[in-house]
Amino acid sequence: MSIVKINALTVPAEQREVLEQRFASRAGAVENSDGFEWFELLRPVEGTDQYLVYTRWRSEEDFQAWMEGPMKAAHQGGGAGAGERPKPAASGSSVWSFEVVQQAAPKPKA
Repeated sequence: MSIVKINALTVPAEQREVLEQRFASRAGAVENSDGFEWFELLRPVEGTDQYLVYTRWRSEEDFQAWMEGPMKAAHQGGGAGAGERPKPAASGSSVWSFEVVQQAAPKPKA
């Protein structure tokens, strides 16, 4: 079964829009990765300042390959015309790992 990685990002209120814009402009950075299955950026509604970045992968190996390749390159900045890296929008981060052991989807209506 698949694995899920959830990155819990602590984001101050004044940086929420910045974080959301950065994710919106990531231009499919993860979608073309081998083994990638799903992505969601979850905005907190109440009681927390943590955004959750949910990704689902075919295997731990696929996730690690993405971490060491495309993700690492994207977070190192650089490239033609690159200036100073922008300040991070999040003030803290922790990654949670899960194995999918059960799943369900809506049943088609007859």
